[in-house]
Amino acid sequence: MAENATIQFSKELDAFIEEWKNKPGNLIMILHRVQEEFGYISKEAACAVAERTNSTLARVFGVMTFYHFFKTQKPGKNKISVCLGTACYLKGGQDLIDEARSILGLTPEDISTADGLFSVEPVRCIGCCGLAPVLTVNGDVYGKLGKSQMAGIIDKYKNA
Repeated sequence: MAENATIQFSKELDAFIEEWKNKPGNLIMILHRVQEEFGYISKEAACAVAERTNSTLARVFGVMTFYHFFKTQKPGKNKISVCLGTACYLKGGQDLIDEARSILGLTPEDISTADGLFSVEPVRCIGCCGLAPVLTVNGDVYGKLGKSQMAGIIDKYKNA
């Protein structure tokens, strides 16, 4: 099964897997490191983790899909993170997500655009509740937003 995987892990990641492969909770720790290295966990990476930890692919995917933190699609070059913490949600955070997805032609299942330029993801809290609703693009913070401002924000990064 995993022999078809053509992914190359760094020496550091391989050493980390070797250190953790027999410890309790190993898959969560290992998958965090894989995502840290690649930005997401591809099917090939999941196969390689299953092989290196003597786990089934079903078990690896079970952990990946249970925890919302793990991404199975490569994020876009420009990462739009929209806060859905209580203050942001109540002031229109979901509307910002819906508008960004609409502008970019994304369905709720899509993480990133076909060209790989943008990804849109909800996050639990950015820590700027006084500026609600808030989003970040590549770490740049935008607050007190309305959905009419989304096109301008996206255009700024399209043209950068």
